[in-house]
Amino acid sequence: MDAYDRFWQWAEKPLDSFLTIPAELHHAVMMLPPEDRRDRAKVNAAVARAADPER
Repeated sequence: MDAYDRFWQWAEKPLDSFLTIPAELHHAVMMLPPEDRRDRAKVNAAVARAADPER
């Protein structure tokens, strides 16, 4: 499961779910424009950059 799948699994979880994601993943995705959050490549790249700022 990549970052895109993890984020959207969390975002679309039922209200009573205790599923969590790392804050860094959430922050990286939320920094993208809303239309880019549905683009797998852009989400995965943003999360990779956040994990490795040298990229």
